[in-house]
Amino acid sequence: MGIYDDLGVRTIINAKGSSTRVSGGFLSAEVSRAMADAATYCVDMADLQAGASQIIAGITGAEAGIVTSGAAAGLLLGTAACVAGLEPGRMARLPDTTGMKNEVIMIRSQRNFYDHAVRATGVRIVEVGLPDRVAGAGVRDAEGWEIADAITPATAAVVYVANGNARPALEEVVRVAHGRNVPVLVDAAAQLPPVSNLKHFIAAGADLVAFSGGKAIAGPQGSGILCGRRDLIMSAVLQTLDLDIEWSQWVPPPSLIDKDRLVGLPPHGIGRSSKVGKETIVGLLIALKRFVADSDESRRVIYRSRIDRLASQLGVARGSIRDGLIPRLVIEIPNAAEACLRLQLGNPSVYVDASRAADGVISISPACLRDDELDALARRLREVVG
Repeated sequence: MGIYDDLGVRTIINAKGSSTRVSGGFLSAEVSRAMADAATYCVDMADLQAGASQIIAGITGAEAGIVTSGAAAGLLLGTAACVAGLEPGRMARLPDTTGMKNEVIMIRSQRNFYDHAVRATGVRIVEVGLPDRVAGAGVRDAEGWEIADAITPATAAVVYVANGNARPALEEVVRVAHGRNVPVLVDAAAQLPPVSNLKHFIAAGADLVAFSGGKAIAGPQGSGILCGRRDLIMSAVLQTLDLDIEWSQWVPPPSLIDKDRLVGLPPHGIGRSSKVGKETIVGLLIALKRFVADSDESRRVIYRSRIDRLASQLGVARGSIRDGLIPRLVIEIPNAAEACLRLQLGNPSVYVDASRAADGVISISPACLRDDELDALARRLREVVG
C-alpha cells in the first residue's frame, strides 16, 4: 500500500469486480515487469503497434489489430475508421461529418452510456426495434429486416453490443449489413471469458471488434483491443498516432500501414487524445498471452475456491452461490443500498456489486479479490450484513 499511503489515498477491498470505477484488478508480476522493462527503452510507436497487430491477429483470427486506451477508445476509433476510411481529408475534418456517411445503426435495446464514444465522432445514431421483451410488454426485439430497412447511403456502420441476450443474433446482423456493404462494429468489452470469444465475433463476420484489456484479460486498466479488417484497422491507427513528420521522412511498417494507399499524411486525428503508451501496449500483450495460455476452468476453480471460503466463513447457504466462469456469492438483505454504503465507508472499505440493491440483493465477485483479503472481507460483511 506504500504508494497510496504516500498519496493519502486509502485502498479498498474490491468485491465488485473489474469495474473501472474501482480501478479494476491487479497486474501479475510478469505483466508489471514487462511494463517496467518497456519503460526503459524507446521505440517507434507505429512499429510497436505493428508488432502488436501480428500477435492480436494470431490470437483473434482477425486480419489486424491494435492496442487501444480501453474498449471505449476502440469504439471511437472503430467508428471513425468506418466514417473516414483511408481518406486523410475526412480524417482531418472529424467530428464534422458533412458530406460523409454520418449515421450509425444501433438496436434500441443495446443503447448504453458507452455509445457516447460512437457519437463523439460526429455521427448520428439511428435506433431500430422496439424492445418489448426488455420493457415487459411482449417478446419481440429488433429483427434483421428492421436493420435492413434503416440502411441508407448515409449509413457508415452497424454497431452491435454483444452479450448473451443480444437480439438478433450477430450472424443475422452481419448478413443484413454485408448485403448492403455496411461494416459491423462489435462492442465486446465485457465478453471475456470465455477465451473462445476472442475469435467468436470475428468468425461470425464482424468487421471490427473492441475488447477491454483491463477486465478479464488482466492487462493495464487503461488498455483495450480493436481488431478486424486490415483497412479499417489501418484507418483507426492513423487517427490515433502522432504523425507530426514530413511525408518523405515517414516510413511506416508496411504490415500495418500501406503508405501507397494514402494520398497524403493525415494530421493528428480524432483519436489522438486516446493515445496509448508503450508500457500499456507491452503490458496488454503479455497479459493477453497469459489469458489465452490459461484455461477458463483453471480460472473458475480459483474463483470458486474464494467464494466457497467466503461462504463458509459467513455461514451462507450454498444455494446463494451462482456458479459460472466467474462464480458469485449472492446475498439477500433488507436495506441493501444502505448496507453497500456502510461497507464503502467502513474500515477497511469494501465495494460490492450493488447493481441489484434496489431489489434487496448484493453480490460478491472474486475476480479482483486477493486471498489475503478474504478474512477481512468476511468480517466486514458480518458487521454490516450479519
